[in-house]
Amino acid sequence: FHLVESGGGLVQPGGSLRLSCAASGLTFSSYVISWYRQVPGKAREHVGHINSADSNTFCPASVRGRFTISRDNAKNMASLQMNSLEPESTAVYYCKAALGWDEYWGQGTKVTVSS
Repeated sequence: FHLVESGGGLVQPGGSLRLSCAASGLTFSSYVISWYRQVPGKAREHVGHINSADSNTFCPASVRGRFTISRDNAKNMASLQMNSLEPESTAVYYCKAALGWDEYWGQGTKVTVSS
């Protein structure tokens, strides 16, 4: 099972980015897709997930209202739309696919929010 994130880059404060997570190798639609971010020296932080069965989403309060998660099972892809980005959003962003005890991570895509 292979996950590849893309869409990271440099953006000014207040700007937007859309990250993508492309999957291959297994039945994507069966997996819960989560997004995390990590800055050096800190633990990986959960920034949201989307369920497999009903595509319900959850985002923690720290990003709720600014980050939106979606998925397209036909394309084996998930997205993280990030709006109103802050310098504190600078991190490497990862997607994770999970089904029961199985979980797979992508290699991450770097997001830098700076003027």
